[in-house]
Amino acid sequence: MKLKSGHHLAYCTNVHRGENWSQTLRSLEDYTLKVKSQSISDPTQPYAIGLRLSAAAASELLASSGQELDLFQRWLDQNNCYLFTINGFPFGQFHGVRVKEQVYAPDWTTPDRLKYTENLFQIIDHLAPKDIPVSVSTLPGSFKEFIHSKDQEKLIFSHVWKLVDFLEELQQKSGRADFSLGLEPEPLGWFENTKETVRFFDRLQNHRPGDERWKSFIGVNYDTCHFAVEYENASESLALFHSLGIRISKIHLSSAFKLHPGPEVLERLSAFSEDTYLHQVIARNQAGELSRFKDLQPALDSKEARKALEWRVHFHIPLHSPGCDGLIPTADHTLDTLDFLAANPDICQHLEMETYTWEVMPDSLKSSTVTDQLAKEYQWTLSELNKRGML
Repeated sequence: MKLKSGHHLAYCTNVHRGENWSQTLRSLEDYTLKVKSQSISDPTQPYAIGLRLSAAAASELLASSGQELDLFQRWLDQNNCYLFTINGFPFGQFHGVRVKEQVYAPDWTTPDRLKYTENLFQIIDHLAPKDIPVSVSTLPGSFKEFIHSKDQEKLIFSHVWKLVDFLEELQQKSGRADFSLGLEPEPLGWFENTKETVRFFDRLQNHRPGDERWKSFIGVNYDTCHFAVEYENASESLALFHSLGIRISKIHLSSAFKLHPGPEVLERLSAFSEDTYLHQVIARNQAGELSRFKDLQPALDSKEARKALEWRVHFHIPLHSPGCDGLIPTADHTLDTLDFLAANPDICQHLEMETYTWEVMPDSLKSSTVTDQLAKEYQWTLSELNKRGML
């Protein structure tokens, strides 16, 4: 939905299954329209969808000479819905199989990732209202353990710059004022925190010295869960990015866990160890030093981690969750982000709630249905936006 502050708010449909286009559309009909009816009081208000499209679904939409796109456009119009953003991080299947680090594959060293992202921009340019900016979010180049050479790093920069060239050409053809790719730092991603993100953009600029078009087209997808897990300060990180000319393409409103790793708390935390997604852990000791663990189970098995003062766990939990038994939500980071946005409303126009872990979440954190859960996240988010005069 469009807020009076000029921002757009949606929830990301990556919470639902949908690996091809027919499955994706069925999820929109079975779930998203129900969430819409439960979340907005004014049925005449256009409802924004934060769309997730796999590479296969995107190819299907573009393979029919525009016919499927036109049919979907009519579906959006008939249901009073619109698009402003697409999640282009997961390339392939995202539910019901082991995803883990393969969510980063293919990465930005490959032409497949570039082509997929180009397809997403073509789709959203066709479907989104022409008078609004559009964004696509993507992975932070790669996963750290995938990168072994300078040649791979050069390929990442080369492909990102090729996307800049593509978006400039698409902008000239379509007349749309604003396209933005948001690279999403994540724990153990190729760049994961504020310092590494700044270094990435320095190196991106150095790849084509003097060419500042990246500032228009390439930015950061600021995920509040991820930066909280990194022990970052939201206002400091966002202010630094802004001061350096690094745009904030989109803000993911999401929450993680923080905890003090006593035996009873870790026993409860073990219920969150599962086989689908990565749940990176960053532990901090008394001296403030950080230790990183690729997944929750290795952290639970580590004597070093058990001696730490605090853990932050990359497991997306509902925004409205109060936590439970020593597992404390990182909602404070999300609220600090909203405070900064309220004070600096022009820094980013796109807000997307992203809690994709419904299927693997312990029952103690689930509402009765996924639509109920998403409706409660809307209630929480709209309440917090209203407190800040943004609704």
